[in-house]
Order: sequence, then C-alpha cells, then structure tokens
Amino acid sequence: MSIRNLDSLFDPRSVAVIGASERPFSVGGTLWRNMRSGGFAGPVFPVNPKHDQLSGQRCYARIADLPEVPELAVICTPPATVVGLVRELAARGTRAAVVISAGLTAEQKQAMLDAARPTLLRILGPNCVGLLAPHAGLNASFAHIAARPGELAFVSQSGALVTAMLDWAEARHIGFSHFVSLGEHADVDFGDMLDFLASDAHTRAILLYIESIEEARKFMSAARAAARNKPVIVVKAGRSEQGQKAAASHTGALAGADNVIDAAIARAGMLRVDSLEALFLAAEILTRFKGPIGERVTILTNGGGAGVMAADAAAAHDVPLAELTPALLRELDAVLPANWSRGNPVDIIGDAPTQRYVDALQVLARHPQDSGTLLFIQAPTAIVPSTDIARALVPVVRPAGQRPLPLVSSWVGGPAVAEARHLFTEAGIACYDMPEQAVAAIGMLQAYARNQAELSEAPPARAPGAGAAPDVARVRQLVAEVLASGREMLTEPEAKAVCEAYHIPVVTTRTVPADAEAAAAEAARIGFPVVIKILSADISHKSDVGGVVLNLQDEGDVRAAAHAMLARIGKSHPQARLEGFTVQAMVRLKQAQELIIGASIDPSFGPVILFGQGGTAVEVMKDSAMALPPLNAPLARALIQRTRVARLLAGYRDVPPARVDAVIDTLTAVSQLLADVPEVAELDINPLIVNHESAVALDARIRVSSARPAGAARFAIAPYPAELIETVDWQGQRLTLRPVRPEDEAQHRAFLESLSPDDIRMRIFHSRRTLERSELARMVQIDYTREMAFIATAADPAGGERTLGVVRALADPDNIEAEFGIILRPELKGTGLGRMLMDKLIAYLRAAGTERLVAIVLTENRRMRELAQGLGFVETTLPEDRDLRHITLELH
Repeated sequence: MSIRNLDSLFDPRSVAVIGASERPFSVGGTLWRNMRSGGFAGPVFPVNPKHDQLSGQRCYARIADLPEVPELAVICTPPATVVGLVRELAARGTRAAVVISAGLTAEQKQAMLDAARPTLLRILGPNCVGLLAPHAGLNASFAHIAARPGELAFVSQSGALVTAMLDWAEARHIGFSHFVSLGEHADVDFGDMLDFLASDAHTRAILLYIESIEEARKFMSAARAAARNKPVIVVKAGRSEQGQKAAASHTGALAGADNVIDAAIARAGMLRVDSLEALFLAAEILTRFKGPIGERVTILTNGGGAGVMAADAAAAHDVPLAELTPALLRELDAVLPANWSRGNPVDIIGDAPTQRYVDALQVLARHPQDSGTLLFIQAPTAIVPSTDIARALVPVVRPAGQRPLPLVSSWVGGPAVAEARHLFTEAGIACYDMPEQAVAAIGMLQAYARNQAELSEAPPARAPGAGAAPDVARVRQLVAEVLASGREMLTEPEAKAVCEAYHIPVVTTRTVPADAEAAAAEAARIGFPVVIKILSADISHKSDVGGVVLNLQDEGDVRAAAHAMLARIGKSHPQARLEGFTVQAMVRLKQAQELIIGASIDPSFGPVILFGQGGTAVEVMKDSAMALPPLNAPLARALIQRTRVARLLAGYRDVPPARVDAVIDTLTAVSQLLADVPEVAELDINPLIVNHESAVALDARIRVSSARPAGAARFAIAPYPAELIETVDWQGQRLTLRPVRPEDEAQHRAFLESLSPDDIRMRIFHSRRTLERSELARMVQIDYTREMAFIATAADPAGGERTLGVVRALADPDNIEAEFGIILRPELKGTGLGRMLMDKLIAYLRAAGTERLVAIVLTENRRMRELAQGLGFVETTLPEDRDLRHITLELH
C-alpha cells in the first residue's frame, strides 16, 4: 500500500470503538476508557449489541446504526467477526481501522485485506496494542497509560514493548508525536510508517523496533527517503542466533541475517543501536548536535578522573582522541595554568574560574580541524557555581548568527549541576549525565555520519570502469552450459574463468585427469612449488576433506600427495564423482593478508556482498561485513572499513599498506557480476591474497540457479539508471540527457545560481537568495524508485560539464500521481529544450506505470502554460487562488 488514508488513521474526525464495554480489565473496556480520556475532540461512537448505553452515552448495536460514517474504527471483537466488520466499514466509507483482535488465520487476514482494498480502507494490525497520537488527543490503544505530546515517533513490531516503553518514557518525561504498535502488519507496515512520518511536521526523529522485514525494497526506499529528512534510529532484534530464532517464532517471519540488516541500515542512512534506552540517547544527540561531526574528539574537563573515564569510554567505543598540535598547545599554554594536563583530555584543573573555561573553549574553537568534535565535562566545585559556567559558555557554543560549535556536554552530578544542564538543554546543546553516555553518543554521531555518507551514494548496476568491460557474453554462455548439464556448482576452473572475464586476477590453473602421473607431469610444466586440488562437482569445500595440498616441491611430492588424496576421498566420499585434479603454481606474496569476498542471496534483501578476513579459519575468525549492491569505490571502501582486517590492510610496523584499490576493484566487479548474471546464487573468492604490490584470487567457488535469484531487478536498492542516459544533437551542440546523480551537487548549485529571482519565483512561487546545502543535496540524492530528475548537460569551455535545464517528478507511494517541475537557464527559454526534457520525463513515467502527471503553475507563467497545452495537459483554475492554475496529463 502507501500513505494513502493514513491521515485518517492518525488524525481522524470521528472514531467508532467496535467491541467497546465497561467491563474492568478487558481490552474493550480499556479501549473505551482511553478513547474518552485522551482529549480527542471529535465524536466517539461505541458499538456493541450487548449494551444500550456506555458511560451515559448511546451504544450502537451495529455499524449500520451509527449516525455518521466514522473516519476511523477500532476493532476489538473475536477474530471470526473481523472480516465482516471490515467489509461493513468499507461499504460505509470508513477510511482506516485498527484491528486489535488476535488469532486471525492466514485466510482470515487475506479476506480482511480483500474486503478493505476496493475502498483503500487502511488497516493497522491485527494483533496490535493500537496507536497513540498525542497531538490529536487520540489514544486508540489498550495501553495502561497515555503518551505525553512530544517530537519523537516510536513504531514497534512488539506490542509488549509498546506498553513497556510508554511506562519507561513517562518516568523520564519523554513525549511522542506518534506511538504505534504494528502487530502483524498485514497492511500498514514499516515502509508506510516511514513514508508518513518523514513528512510529519510533529515528528523530529523516528524510532523503530524491528523484528523482521518482509518487503525489503519498499522498506529501503521509504527508509532512504525518511533518513534524508530526519534521523531514523533502529533497534533490530535478533543479533544473536538465539535472538533470531525467538524473533522468527514471534513474528512468523525470518529475522534476516544480522550483518545483512547492518548493511541495509547503513546504506539507508539510518542508525542502529543495541538497546531501547540507546534509542533515546541517539535521538537526543542526533536532533541537538549542530555542526560537522569530527573523526576525532577533544575532551575539555575540570577533573582528571572524569577525563580519564571519558578517554577509557572513547577507547571502548572506538572513538579516537585528537592529538593536540604544537600550535594548539601554545595557545592553550597562554590561557591555562602551568600545571594543566598538556594533552588530551585537556584538564584545566579543578580550581578553574569561569573565564578559564571560556578561554580554553575559544582556543579549541579556533582550531576546528585539529580539535574535531568537542566533549565538555564539568564536575561541580566550590570555586564557582556550575550555573555561572553554563551561562558564560552558552554564547560561545551557540554564537548568534554564526555556526555553532560541534560540542557535546556532560555535567556530572546532581542538584549542583541541574540548572547548568537546564541552560545547555534550553540552548539546544546535547547534554548527558555521565561522561560515558556522552562518549557513546559521539560514537553514534560518527556512525550516523558514515551511514549518511553511504546514503548519498548512487552507483549504477554496471560501474563505468576505466578498464576493459567484462566479457558478459562468455560468462552467460558458461552458466547456460553448466545449468544445461544438470549442475549448479561450477568447477574451480569454471569459477576462475568467470573471475577472469570480470578482470579479477586469478592464479593460472590447469586441469588433469584423476591420475597421479598426469598431475606430476603438469606440475613439472608449470614449475615448482605447486598446489594440487581435487576436482569434483560433489565436493564444494575441498579443504574440509583433505582435497588441497600446498607447497609441493617436486614430482615425487605431487605423486605422493595425489595418491594420498584419492585414497582419503575414496574412503570419506565414496559416492563423489572425481573429474580429476587442478594444478596451479604456489603463489607467495610477501607480507600478504588472506581475504574473502563473497556473494549470496538473502531471503529478504536479495543479493548481498560479503568482505572479511579469509582463509580456512574464516568461520572461526568471524571478521566480516556485508553490503547491498550495487557498489562503487566509496561504498566498497566503507565495507572494508567495517572489518577488523582493515587495520591490517592499512599497514603496521614494517608491513606496508596493502593494495586496497585492488580489493575495491574486486568488490565492484562482483557487484557488477550480480547485476549482469541473474543466475548467480552464491560466490566465494577465498582466499584473495593481497599485499602492497598486488592481489590475486587463489580459489573461487560459484553456484548458479535457474531460478535467477540475482540481477539488478532483485537489488534491494534501485541502482543509478544508467540505461536512461542518451546523447542528442541540438542546435549545433551535443547534449546529454540523463538522470541526476549525487556527484552533480556543485554543478547543480552553479546552475541554480545562474537563474534570476524571477525564474525561481515562477518555479516555487517565491524568490530566494540562498539555498541550504541540505536542500541542494536532496535535489541530487534521489531515490530512483519514486522520484526522477532528468538534466540536460553540455560541455563547458573548461572541459567539464554544465547543466542547461532540469525536469523533476515525484510520484506518490502508490505511483498514481506524480507532481513535476521544470526550469531552464534563462537564455534557453523558448528554444525547444523544455519540450525535449518533458518528452523524456513523460515517456519514463508512462513506462513506470504512473497514471497522471500534475503541477500547479502561476497564471502569469505563460511559457509553461503554453508548453503544457502543447503536450496535452488539461488546465483548471484553482477556486481558492485565482493566481494559480492546476495542470493535469493523463498518462494512460
């Protein structure tokens, strides 16, 4: 579904409670009491044939008896009644329903959805606690307490957690814009809620408790759109194997591999935390912290002990401390006593007066590149009240008309620092009770910044490389032959041939019959030392059965190893079909690391790519991370950085840095292989050995499937649609028409700055002199599954590219209606460029199945109205504003 009619769910004009009662401790009684006591301004109708009155109010026996159509209905009746009630509500025109009832069978749930679908009646649940929307006075739940109004939205798959979190938040005076229990989310799911809350004016941050994700592409599309607007913070249950089993039994759905979930959350620009308490810690820091997030931290404190505790916490959370530069030390020496710490943490000594705090903070503020993110810690003393220090520091941290300092604070103590905390909080400065909490919050900030950077990447399915294109036809033919032979597993030589076709370096491998003499003869031709491996379609992991022998020095070694290998495998796997041996040179790279690069198909998220420490102990080391394709170089580098082996690849002691660029090339090649060859179901390159000179794959394993589980169409994230790029000859110059991409940000700013105020007024109905960077980023970082922006570009005299015009359309989540806008450089109006861009957009939307294209145009915008008329748009006057016209084009 979509966000259609969700406003009726969260801000209805009227509500019917079906199954309402006054029986103590019953669901119907609690619902009725909550709806009446929440401050809801509209009419609330009880429906229950067993009662004539409830709480002195008429009670209706049937839905048909209600005096008006309820916009929202809350159903808490036996499961067998739900389908009929939903059918009645849909027939009367009710827009949304909360189904509290539990125990519906799969058939009943489907019948309920079928009854609701013709009128787009939206359903929350079944088997849920309900929802609370404090700003609307709506408590359509059987929770034991109400929610305070606030700016955080909490959406949970677990009903028990909803009530527990309400209780926890009430004790801490935390308020909410929305509090939602999804239950079995037969209709309204996480994707719908993200879409709705992303544009909700009451919501500052979105908090999610997730156990399973079924529609991964819908979820990722909604999550990426929401994360561009406001922080989205996730607790995903099932980090452990036991947790995954519990989640699966709870929701009846796969929880999903935890490292795949990590990859999805990172790529969507969200933040994952490990506890419900951390949700609020993260919400505090992400909504209050201002300024750039530094990679390193400088601690400023009046207490050595607090500074040491913060430094320990920083090490535990992998938050690096900044090294104080000589210039920074000199300036701090000038304002601090001789016995200050002269290091990080910057301990200004417990007897510090107010001015010393101000001076030290101002010095650090003058060196933002050196000091990074600032952590301020103050413990109360008898020298000066903490309140005085806070009053003096607020103007330094939040200077009027200037960028705020990137600072997190911790006022350590109780009543003595309460007013100081209040002053900082009122000024919008993130404030924590303990240094460890503040450090954890900074770690969250840094993780969030990395994830937001991944969100901004939009690689194509097939990366444009500087080198030769892969031999896709060769690989497809090989895969077709393997499947035609009745096999799924490629032999080692076949798997290495696939790697070679995608320019992944492999060691040359020869195949010989299962004969010791043949193996020895081939080894002599290659040159010693060599490696021999068993070749059998029935044996996938060769090392596990003694099917690999390394470092054989002569023909005698090869004969002995081959005889022993055949004997071992004949005993352990007598049914295995032995096709022969593979023989390859023994590769020795000095100071090399063994890596693994793999790919598999996740049940929820489709194709995924793995990177980590390789070798035979890969399962024991458990040092790996996953990413969702498509990958480009920045995303591949981010994947590598999420592993411990990345530190070894960076070099240490006398070991120089490894050729990480070669590893990145291999990762992007695997990403492209998954896009090009949908039959690929599994891939392991293990080990890929890499040192400071080169990288080479020593072994490869590939499984294919006729079910075609891969391919770009199965990616959870829509790739950059490179297939939509076209070049045209126009007025004596060569133009490129293509979708916008994140790298266009500087070019797009230059284009917008070339426009006159009147051009901008015609487009957005008011003039603007500046454009925030976040707004510009949203223009070029788009989700191609729901938005499209085509730009026309031409070469500029400097050899670069300049934008001549842009047309943009944003479809609603149902893909029913798309609203568009178009703007050109002033000198190009009336040249036909606008028509060319519109034709491309209309053709694209028709192919995407969008039903209509609409826009609102100023009446005075004669050129746009004439262009629209020529394209077949129908124009109507808006009765509420005669200066505006509504134009519509039916696409089908």
